[in-house]
Amino acid sequence: MPKKVARRTFLKRVASILLTAFGAGTGGYFYANKIEPSLLEITKHSFSHPQFPAGFDGLKVVQFSDTHLGFQYELSQLETLVKKINHFHPDIIFFTGDLMDEPNRYKSPSSIIPILTELKAKIGKFAIYGNHDHGGYGSDIYKELMEQSGFQLLLNQASRIDSPTGEHFYVAGVDDAMLGRPDLELTLRDVPHESFKILLCHEPDLADAASELNVHLQLSGHSHGGQIKIPFLGPLVKPPLAKIYNEGFYSIGNQNPLTLYVNRGLGTTRMPFRFLSKPELTVFTLKKDK
Repeated sequence: MPKKVARRTFLKRVASILLTAFGAGTGGYFYANKIEPSLLEITKHSFSHPQFPAGFDGLKVVQFSDTHLGFQYELSQLETLVKKINHFHPDIIFFTGDLMDEPNRYKSPSSIIPILTELKAKIGKFAIYGNHDHGGYGSDIYKELMEQSGFQLLLNQASRIDSPTGEHFYVAGVDDAMLGRPDLELTLRDVPHESFKILLCHEPDLADAASELNVHLQLSGHSHGGQIKIPFLGPLVKPPLAKIYNEGFYSIGNQNPLTLYVNRGLGTTRMPFRFLSKPELTVFTLKKDK
């Protein structure tokens, strides 16, 4: 425990020094602590693939991640976020992990349920575990909360999505790689090789392994985009399993490459700062590549 506190203190000190060094002084500290963490950026992307079923052409997908409720992100922000998500009338909603910063210390997990229940998606809402969802004896708390909120929690399993025209694709979710028991082969065992697959995986660096299993699109979080980025130096903090891939799109593999998207998340953890790494809500439009 003392080691963890020392590391957190060290990171805070480093962040403060670097922010000051880059010309902001007290104003920069205030910006990174109070302003940027609330500057939600909505990013919109179109993704097309020849194996994506034509019956789902134009599918609207919303991804949100890493709220870390209880550290700096508040329920009022989550309520506003839900309204923004519903504004896009999504077909599918994905949550890619880390709902509460410390589940066993969060005052009222049940207060989150009516807010997440308000999220509306025509096809469904899916979630996976992040490391913080398992941490603090949170596995059962998170599971009950998400299921009561209408999410299907994918734990090393896949769900088939069917269209009225008889076409389908699969949404797969792997357990957290830091505190869980991820098993990519088990997750995809019953998924036909030729089927289009979307993989939800909290830690982005598992994409290298997923690319060998004919996954077409992987959505991840965990990195917070580095949370603090320094000009010319890049991300200050790269957590384990987000050291290779930390923000945005990546193409992985040579033949039939996997497309990875790493969402910057919404909250903060360890350090209550964001600098040049705004909170992100991602809206995808999926299309058949003709």
